[in-house]
Amino acid sequence: MKTMNCKQLGGVCDKEFHADSFEEIAEMSKQHGMEMFKINDEAHLKAMNEMQQLMQKPDAMMEWFDAKRAEFESLSES
Repeated sequence: MKTMNCKQLGGVCDKEFHADSFEEIAEMSKQHGMEMFKINDEAHLKAMNEMQQLMQKPDAMMEWFDAKRAEFESLSES
């Protein structure tokens, strides 16, 4: 099991996600983002807006995603 936090995944807080695969951690981060959207958390909304802008550039988004996957893969098991 590996751990990444919201900040490591493009967010703004220290909430940790624990998973065996990058796909699982990405899904947990997405769920957290939806929770923050529902409560209108301003800092998270700003980070989400920045991510949406990145998503407008498919090559840049893929590069970002690959970098985060590589970061996950390089982490030690906890």
